Amino acid sequence: MKIGLIIIGDEILSGKRQDKHLSKFIALLAARGMSLDWAQYLGDDREHLVAQLKPAFASGDLVFSCGGIGATPDDHTRQAAAAALGRELTLHPQARELIWQRIREMALEQGVTADPEHPDTLRRLEMGMFPAGAEIIPNPFNKIPGFSVGTVYFAPGFPVMAHPMMEWVLDQRHADLHRVVGRLELSMIVQSAMESMLTPTMVAVEAEFAGIKVFSLPSVDHPQWGRHIELGVKGDAAQLDAAYAALKQGVLQIGATIGTELVR
Repeated sequence: MKIGLIIIGDEILSGKRQDKHLSKFIALLAARGMSLDWAQYLGDDREHLVAQLKPAFASGDLVFSCGGIGATPDDHTRQAAAAALGRELTLHPQARELIWQRIREMALEQGVTADPEHPDTLRRLEMGMFPAGAEIIPNPFNKIPGFSVGTVYFAPGFPVMAHPMMEWVLDQRHADLHRVVGRLELSMIVQSAMESMLTPTMVAVEAEFAGIKVFSLPSVDHPQWGRHIELGVKGDAAQLDAAYAALKQGVLQIGATIGTELVR
């Protein structure tokens, strides 16, 4: 099972809002010995959302989607999810109860009586309209739930709501995917070498160690190391040391200089 993140909202693509979900989701995964495989940024375009959600539902991946599940005209995610699945939108009974609780709490705070037939109430209840068969994701911030179908999970775009909902999904629905957090990667700072010189060694290490990925991160103006390449391995912990040793040997054989070595 791969892990993906979809971040939805024109405000992100236009720069009006800065995305806070990607870095947080990566951190939440890392704390559980997990890692992100892919991410997408999508605008509030229903047709395009349908096209992108279809493969997400079909993939079997664990996918978290943030944004667009409200009930204003620029929110399209609930409808797009239903269309991608070929299902009707229906008012989830538990979502209805949670939203109604929130409406009554707000009315009490304002010193008025909640009216179940008021147009504002009916509009708010639309936030509980999910694809038929969906399950809810609890929202500890204001009780307005998200929803899931299979292993695709939908939350609001607000970080204060989405992030605890991410944690709930990871801990309550996918604890079986948690791994003991240990060393995730080993790397070295390589100087006096070009990536083209290092490529044969990188290819050889990946060929020899099937569960290992080799990465190369060049930099031209690092404040500490100047022009350099961070070269390393990540992946199967059981093979990490041997793969790193092979990588290091290859670097030394071409006459490159190794500076700081890093463990993450």
